[in-house]
Amino acid sequence: MEKREQLYEGKAKKVFATDEENAVIVSYKDDATAFDGAKKGTIVGKGVVNNKMSNFLMQILEKQGVKTHYVQELNDRETVVKKVEIVPLEVIIRNISAGSFARNYGVEEGIVFDEPTIEFSYKNDDLHDPLINAYHAVALKLATKDEINKIKEMAFKVNDVLKEYFLGLGVKLVDFKLEFGKTADGEIVLADEISPDTCRFWDKDTNEKLDKDRFRRDMGGVEDAYKEMMKRVFGE
Repeated sequence: MEKREQLYEGKAKKVFATDEENAVIVSYKDDATAFDGAKKGTIVGKGVVNNKMSNFLMQILEKQGVKTHYVQELNDRETVVKKVEIVPLEVIIRNISAGSFARNYGVEEGIVFDEPTIEFSYKNDDLHDPLINAYHAVALKLATKDEINKIKEMAFKVNDVLKEYFLGLGVKLVDFKLEFGKTADGEIVLADEISPDTCRFWDKDTNEKLDKDRFRRDMGGVEDAYKEMMKRVFGE
């Protein structure tokens, strides 16, 4: 597959056209941002971890019936994915209170919910990705009611599969952000990535943070946390 012109560059990835109309190449960077881009830095090796882990997890999900954009890993940092139109919703599943949930609702971190919660935020940098509900999403024509129902069903399925998977690695899946896209024929698939950038991972026994919170909160040991997650997933 031939890599062609760059189509897009985001905070963590670049996207390139290919010689195939419905396929693009995603290239993962080591750049890190937090707080709407107010905090910037570099996490050495992050692009490799996020690329390989995301691809591996997408393949696990595919086997469990969750359609994804994954096609083929090219190398440590680059992957071929289906070209999709991203639904402008960030979908956040939470199993345990942490981060903005704890802050917004005045509760401590670490409360295990009786059942997972779901939140939507409107993917819009100018508006700082505000929280919205399904009715707002339909009103703004970000997605149809049927598409939102499909996205919710898929998101909870992803949670069921990954929560169990990570627990087997001694890791609690605290919460995570998903993005979905529509393929050329209108099918909704899981897109973007699943990585320490987009998930909160805590060690099952110690609650040590093994994710991007170490960067957000200046906790140190950021690269080590990413490497530790890579080790647990791949046994390297």
